[in-house]
Amino acid sequence: MRNILAAAFACLVTVAPSPTLAAGDAAKGEAVFKRCTACHAVGDGAKNKVGPELNGIIGRKVAAAPGFNYSPAFKAKAEEGWTWDDTHLTEYLANPKAYIKGTKMAFPGLKKPEEIADVIEYLKTFQTQ
Repeated sequence: MRNILAAAFACLVTVAPSPTLAAGDAAKGEAVFKRCTACHAVGDGAKNKVGPELNGIIGRKVAAAPGFNYSPAFKAKAEEGWTWDDTHLTEYLANPKAYIKGTKMAFPGLKKPEEIADVIEYLKTFQTQ
């Protein structure tokens, strides 16, 4: 019986979707992103602020926004070849200081996985800016 339960659990684990990579809602993400606008900008005419502008962030190499002075921690990740994708953004937005130790970002992170997914979907709307 224990083997049957273990096998059933293993099947569930392998087919269950990851809650942190769930599809988001860009409209909801726009509302959540308002928390980010003190430091980041997106859209036409977006410029670096305390943090880099985030147009085209998905697929962009880490620490690659032109004209932004990144922390040594981000520069090290760039040297490792990191590129922003859904997985890196999900982990970073959940807890920036834990994910990239030494980051200058003061924001503590978004605690709700659905808000993270929503913000990522919102950022995807700025891929061609």
